[in-house]
This record gives sequence, C-alpha cells and structure tokens, in this order.
Amino acid sequence: MKICCYNDGAPGLIEDGSIYPLNDALAEAGLVRARASMAEVIDALANQSAAAAAVARARQGKPVAAASARLLAPIENPPAIWAAAANYRAHQTEMIERIGRHDDKLADPGSEKSRQPEYTKNAARAIKPEYLVLLGVCTHLGCLPQNRFAAGASTDGVLTADWPGGFFCPCHGSKFDLSGRVFAGVPAPTNLEIPPYSFTDDAHIVIGLDQAENA
Repeated sequence: MKICCYNDGAPGLIEDGSIYPLNDALAEAGLVRARASMAEVIDALANQSAAAAAVARARQGKPVAAASARLLAPIENPPAIWAAAANYRAHQTEMIERIGRHDDKLADPGSEKSRQPEYTKNAARAIKPEYLVLLGVCTHLGCLPQNRFAAGASTDGVLTADWPGGFFCPCHGSKFDLSGRVFAGVPAPTNLEIPPYSFTDDAHIVIGLDQAENA
C-alpha cells in the first residue's frame, strides 16, 4: 500500500498511476474526521479493524491521475510501523521477556524464510530489543494487522487465554508475536517484514538506511 498527501493536502491511496480519495472513505466509516491529518489517517489504518473495508471503498471512488496531481511526501507502507514501535517502547520490559516463550507455536521462529536485514535476525528481530521496526502489512494479502500487545483472552473473543501478545490481522485471522513472527496454522506464510533501518544516535532511527551503511 502506498499513500500520499496530494493537491491541497488530502490523504490519498496510490494505485496503478491513480490516486483515490482515502480520507473520504475513512470519514464515511466514522474512523477519522473530515479533512483529517495524515497522522490521523495512518493511526486509523494501523489500529481500526474497519479500515480495510474503508480502503476497499476508496478504490471504488473517483480517482485522480497521479501524473496530474501535486504530490506531497508519498509514504510507502506506513501503517503500524511507527505506531507499533511507540507502543512496544511503552511496555518494553515485560514484552521483551515474553519473546521466545512460544517458539514451538511459530511457523518460522528463526526467521529463516522471512524478509529482514541480517542484523535483525535474532529473537527480538531488532538492532535494539526495546525498539521494534516492522512493515505493518500482513504477509498474506497485504491487510493491516492490529496491535494486540496485551497477553491473554481479548474482550471481543478473538484471542484466547494462551495469546502471548503480538499482532492480529482481522481480515483472515493471521497472528504474529511481539517480534512479528508468524504463528503456525494461519494464512500468512512468513513473518512480518523488517525494512532496512539504522540508528543515528540513541534517539533517532532512519528507515531505509542499513545499519552498516550508517556505521
């Protein structure tokens, strides 16, 4: 998924050379306000289960040719990457301790069949365990996994008492643990992808630049 700000700053969905009005579809679903900011749109895409249906409706709207639009800062695959990192940071100690306790239930616990830089090929799948950076796109059909970090049964009945916390894709039921590793027996074939990234210092992360390149 690729989203952008275009023309007067409206959020749009870019597909096949066209831009579809994303804000309108999300607003009609009650997920954002009219003329929402990009931050609000990204938050809705990352954390609202109804967002996937709203995106599908956006694709049915009247598109604008990308070539004729004034694009402002396109964003590749934004949902849940930074939101996940922020939420993970808030509960880092207890969450890090939970990683590795359920490897026998995972399809690819060692990340041998999944996409991530070599420097994140560890249990936490991170340069620093307290900071998780993921592409928030389900590896099944590209839907938007939700942050379901709390362990145990969920109030909506979707997750059972043995749930260790992680990411849940409401579209087709794929489940990933707190480091984005996929559980066995779900539609998603691989772990959530980790993009290249690096730390410029203790407080700043650069997405898209390998750690080795920034050394």
